[in-house]
Amino acid sequence: QVQLVESGGGLVQAGDSLRLSCVISGRTANLYVMGWFRQAPGKEREFVAAVSGTGYAVYYGDSVKGRFAISRDNSKNTVSLQMSSLKPEDTAVYYCARGPYYSGRVDYPFTRQYTDWGQGTQVTVSS
Repeated sequence: QVQLVESGGGLVQAGDSLRLSCVISGRTANLYVMGWFRQAPGKEREFVAAVSGTGYAVYYGDSVKGRFAISRDNSKNTVSLQMSSLKPEDTAVYYCARGPYYSGRVDYPFTRQYTDWGQGTQVTVSS
């Protein structure tokens, strides 16, 4: 089974940047849509971004458009989330997730569309 391990979270100030990474292990990991979600205490898990298996197609949640960028490096089996202009409301646990296999679409904003999840990494943005 595919294993996802996130890293890169931490405590930053508003306006700062942070880069999260997700290391993927397991066969044919490069053929799956990969997504990032986040969840703040007491809140529903929120879609952040998704990237196609090739890395050419991306899809973002409205709250992060223009500030976050998802990418993947299949040669390194990693998916990244570059976060810029961070706001206190970005504070959450960020999760890497594996979505549909060999999908031609990346518009998958629902948790039920993903089958495997990492343990999460905490991002805290102070004001």
